[in-house]
Amino acid sequence: MSDQSDQMESHFRPAGLTEKDAEDLRKLLQDRLYGLLDLTLVIKHAHWNVVGVGFIAVHEMLDEHLIAIRKMVDEVAERIATLGFVPNGLAGGLVEARDWDDYALGRASVDAHLAALNLVYTGVIDDHRKALSKAESLDPVTTDLFTQHLGPLELYQWFVRAHLANVDGVLVSADEEIEESAAAAAASSRS
Repeated sequence: MSDQSDQMESHFRPAGLTEKDAEDLRKLLQDRLYGLLDLTLVIKHAHWNVVGVGFIAVHEMLDEHLIAIRKMVDEVAERIATLGFVPNGLAGGLVEARDWDDYALGRASVDAHLAALNLVYTGVIDDHRKALSKAESLDPVTTDLFTQHLGPLELYQWFVRAHLANVDGVLVSADEEIEESAAAAAASSRS
């Protein structure tokens, strides 16, 4: 069930791609589809559960992120279909395939959510860069797609980090690698 690649697969590939290269690309793209889908869920969850000073600005900012990332999700799924495979956007496939935990926060302060989201963005961007590196030897179209996504993802992370930085540019949660710890560090820095 995890990727449905064997269900209703097309019998065509774009010209110039071998079946093996197409399959390797499908795996990269499906992984990024799951990563971006999860990011949309995390962003909407934070949007609903963020509270405190700066609430409305962050609430609205996250919706802007969501709109753009949903477009990325669609582009990745359509690339999978173009390669002749069936993209899997189902929750069961995502949960089965992922190697990360659910987002750690529920109702929390602006700073806490943004510190945790910063780490989520770091993970998504790192994984996108790894996929880009692997795609470079296989397909310029997929490489270009990943490259186009990285700019906005980095921009959105900068927006998140701008809320968390002091005037010297140091993040209040800079040394944290776990969402709960980052959230606690950010929340306590404003107390």
